[in-house]
Amino acid sequence: MRRLALFLCAALLSAPLLAMHCPQDMAKIDELLKTDPPASPQVLTEVQKLRAEGEALHNAGDHAESVKVLQQALDLLQSSE
Repeated sequence: MRRLALFLCAALLSAPLLAMHCPQDMAKIDELLKTDPPASPQVLTEVQKLRAEGEALHNAGDHAESVKVLQQALDLLQSSE
């Protein structure tokens, strides 16, 4: 019973933490696009698409998926440096 209670507490606390992470990732992507945009138009287009998808997922409440998508965008930006 104690394990179930701990699991439920952890699950309830993790959603708000992920929700707070999304805006930070979006701001980081926006800043990188402004200060050091990728040279490749294909990478730029893909990053913009992933960023928009991440924001839509965040607004829909799917924070776990939003974090994954936004991380893909960040990975693309960082690998294009």
